[in-house]
Amino acid sequence: MGKTFVLIHGSWHGGWAWESVVRELYGRGHRAYAPTMAGHGPEAMRLGITHRDCVGSIVNYVDEQALNDVVLVGHSFGGTVVQGVVQQVANRITRMVFLDALLLTDGQCVFDTLPTDMVGAFNTLAAASSENTMLIPWEIWRDSFMQDASESEARSVWERLSPEPNQVNIDKLDLRVFYSLPIPRSFIWCRQDKALPPGSFHPTMSSRLGKFDLIEMDGGHEVMFTRPAELADKIIEASAV
Repeated sequence: MGKTFVLIHGSWHGGWAWESVVRELYGRGHRAYAPTMAGHGPEAMRLGITHRDCVGSIVNYVDEQALNDVVLVGHSFGGTVVQGVVQQVANRITRMVFLDALLLTDGQCVFDTLPTDMVGAFNTLAAASSENTMLIPWEIWRDSFMQDASESEARSVWERLSPEPNQVNIDKLDLRVFYSLPIPRSFIWCRQDKALPPGSFHPTMSSRLGKFDLIEMDGGHEVMFTRPAELADKIIEASAV
């Protein structure tokens, strides 16, 4: 019997980022869902969106779709959303899979895990916007997020990105329930990921999971675009260990 995957996107993305991976998972006999969280996507209202809103939108989606026995997959910023979602619907989750994801300790915010120069740049961009949002500059995207793709492919994805509500990066999270849950967890580490300094995702972030299964693959930060078939295989592998 196939599994049920709920794929949580990262900053600037929407559920559209998982389209190719969803097709690959369906082709392998599984069900896959890729909701867009609150404040994300091209037509979204972003002003005042908080991390709690992001979590709540995914919890509502799981409820509305009546999903059970879910493998919850979080990419990048989406890892912090997985941490929040599982605290509210733990009875519906069979495993958590983190794809080069941010993982916060109790009481931290997203910006606590990022380099200070990156935080400063993002805050400057947000302060200059009318909705307290920021969009990753092309140069950073090209050099650090999709450096393993052709320039035309990287640009085509970058042009689909939407500004990120900056408040979601500042909100401190209460994660005491997350760290008490016995739900199995896996971490997929992309060996050529340059979005953060070496060692940031693994072992720094991954080690916060306590006991976990490590799955490795080649590729940069945006493997859902550059290696969708391989990523689908790794997600299935991560859900089965």
